[in-house]
Order: sequence, then structure tokens, then C-alpha cells
Amino acid sequence: MTPTSRLYGLMAMGGAVAALLQGVSQTTSPAIILLGMLAFDGLLLGLMLLDGVLVNQAKRPTVKREPLHRFSIGRDNKVTITIDTKATPAQLQIYDRYPNPLGDIAMPLRANCGAKSRSQVSYTVHPQQRGEFQWGDLEVRQRGPLGLAWRGWRIPQSQSVAVYPDLVGLEALSVQLAIQSTGTVRQRKRIGIGTEFAELREYGIGDDPRLIDWKATARRSTPLVRVLEPEREQTLIVLLDRGRLMTARVKGLSRFDWGINATLSLALAGLHRGDRVGVGVFDRQMQTWVPPTGGQQHLQHLIRTLTPLQPVLLESDYLGAVTQVATQQNRRALVVVITDIVDQTASAELLTALTRLKARHLPFCVTLRDPQVDHQAHQFEPGVAETYGRAVALDLLNQRQVAFAQLKQSGVLVLDAPANKISAPLVDDYLRVKARNRL
Repeated sequence: MTPTSRLYGLMAMGGAVAALLQGVSQTTSPAIILLGMLAFDGLLLGLMLLDGVLVNQAKRPTVKREPLHRFSIGRDNKVTITIDTKATPAQLQIYDRYPNPLGDIAMPLRANCGAKSRSQVSYTVHPQQRGEFQWGDLEVRQRGPLGLAWRGWRIPQSQSVAVYPDLVGLEALSVQLAIQSTGTVRQRKRIGIGTEFAELREYGIGDDPRLIDWKATARRSTPLVRVLEPEREQTLIVLLDRGRLMTARVKGLSRFDWGINATLSLALAGLHRGDRVGVGVFDRQMQTWVPPTGGQQHLQHLIRTLTPLQPVLLESDYLGAVTQVATQQNRRALVVVITDIVDQTASAELLTALTRLKARHLPFCVTLRDPQVDHQAHQFEPGVAETYGRAVALDLLNQRQVAFAQLKQSGVLVLDAPANKISAPLVDDYLRVKARNRL
């Protein structure tokens, strides 16, 4: 049982009245004034105890946290608490014992609920690391009808919740891919793109005459064109670096977290296009290897496999990872290496590794840039420290560009984008590779 601010205010008011009487009254004894003040305070404390007793079990509302499901890293995840009141209104303070690593949420949550009603209060957590986290119990305090006391009790609501990679982003991408793959507009865009026959449709203005199927045209007595689509059941392999460079944090998450999000987005696009997708995670050696497989269930397997992994402070062996893929994968594949580079010297091994793949496979280097470096390079501020920082940032960007130029000259596809925005351009580049039959 806890006193309310109203009780403290009334006690302060009683003390002020006693002090005023003592100052203006010449006949009243100070002892009598003190006794009167003590009696007043005792009355207030008695009323407080009565107020707390009035909040009995029968009048307590039903408070529960809605079941927590899988959370997405780097996203606002909503937690909702439902309150069902009984015959009397309720003014509540609710403390939800959430895991500290998931943010700093102001508690308590406050709710003013009418009689026989259902209401909800909610808050959001923004996880910045993956893993299993334990939610504690709910602690509820209800204000008494006199407004003098808070009566508290605990509600068992402990629950373990897993924080996964960006599942919200994967769901949005899945919807986007489904929309792109349906409708006559999409079918028109596929004319002449790809190698596999999809369907016949009537010739329209702007269609390539070379795609007219003359035999079908003769049978139907109307011009028909062949609709082609990119070849299916090709192989996509993603090699995700989890070494030292991937431990740096960008926009609140590690580069490795952004790399996992990009890996899963690319895998979703590949599986949606009917390709077989394999994933390898490496540092000094290949730590995790998921062989290329097709089917939508494969994405769930990849999510379960990648979620527990964390980056490590080890130098990555690009040549070893690529050599293992080249040895195991005889069929031509698009091999995407997701990593980061610092300068031309540090990228020499990466260049050697990707060039080795070129004979049989299509290598694709994806680097996760820190947008803070871009901002600093283009920030014009007076001062020696600011000028020095800008010079360093410009030098880093210039060295990256030199390394990318060497990769491109060697026939390696390159994508360099901010780590927090890498998924969308990566999927777009993959779809362009498929549309142009680069595999």
C-alpha cells in the first residue's frame, strides 16, 4: 500500500494551517495545536488504510499482457496490455518488467478505466540485438476510491520471447514480390525477357515481331507471341562475413545484423523466383553452411539457422570460404559475398577470391557502407578537428572507390550501399541479373 500525492497534499495543508494558527493565535497553546495536527494526520492515515482495504480482490480489474510473438530486430515492436474492469471504475499504474537490453521505456503505464469496460495500454520496444529475452511479471497498482492510497499486487506473466532478424521487412518484401509477379502489366514486362517459355498471348503494339509464334498464329489465325520468363531452378549462394569488420555498429545495429537482414531478403527473392538458395557464414573458416535448396520452407530453415549467430573479432578468410564453395558447387551459380572493405590493400584477398570464382560462377561483391562516413565527408564545418575528420572520411571513400574499380575491371558485380538500406538495392540487382540472363 502506497500513499498518493493527494494524501501528502492534505498532510502538508494540515501542517500549514497549524503553523498559521500558531502565528496568529495568542491564546491557543502550541501543544494543543500540535495535538490537533497529529490527530488530523492520524485521521488521514486511517482513511488511507481504509482506502487501501476498499481495493479488495472483488473490485480489482483483470489485467493481462497479450501473448508476445517473434520480435524483429531494429523495428518498433508493440506490447499491449488489456484491462477488463468490473462494477467500479479503476485508475491504474502498471509496471511491465521488460528486458533491459530492449530499450528504455518509461514506467509506469497509466490507465483510467470506466466501469465494466475493456481498455488497452501499450508501449514499444526497439531491440538492437538478437536472442532470447525474458519478460517478467506485471505489477499493478490501483488507486482507492478516496484517492489516498495505491493498492498493489503482482500478476504472473513471465514469458520468454525471441528476437529474430527483420521479419517485418521480409513480410513486406514478400507482398511486393507477389504483386510484381501477377497481373497483365507484369506479363507485358516479361515479353522477351528470359529463356523459359511461360505462355502465349495475342500480339500487341510494341511487341517484338521476332517473338511471334508462327505455328500458333497459323492455327488461331491471329498473331500470337511467346511470353518468356527468367530460367528457374538456378543456384544462388550467399556468403556472409561475420569477421571483425562486421562487428562495427551502424544505425544502432551491427553490420552483421544488417548483413543477415540482406541475406534473408535475397534468399526470399531467390526462392520466390524458383531458384535454389544456399547460405554460408564464415570468419577464419566456414562456420555455418546451408546447401542450396528450393521451396518456401527453406526460408524458415534459414531464419532458424542464422538467428543465433553473432559476429566475432577475427580476420575473415575470403579465399578459404570461396574455395570451399568452388569445390562443392559444380553448377554455375550467382555467388554473393556480403562484407565490407576498408581500402585497396585490405581488399586484395577479397579481389583474389572473387576473381577465382569468375571462371565458373558469377561473383557479386556487396559491401555495407557506414552512412556516418558519407555525412562526415560532405559536412563543411569550421575547426581543425572537423576539417581533419572530413579529410579522413574523404580518403576512406576514395580508397573504397579504387577497390571497387578493381573489382569491376575483374568482371565482379559490385554493390556498395549504406548498411541500413542494403536489402532493397540488393534484391533489385538480383532481379536484374535474372532478367538479363546473366546466369
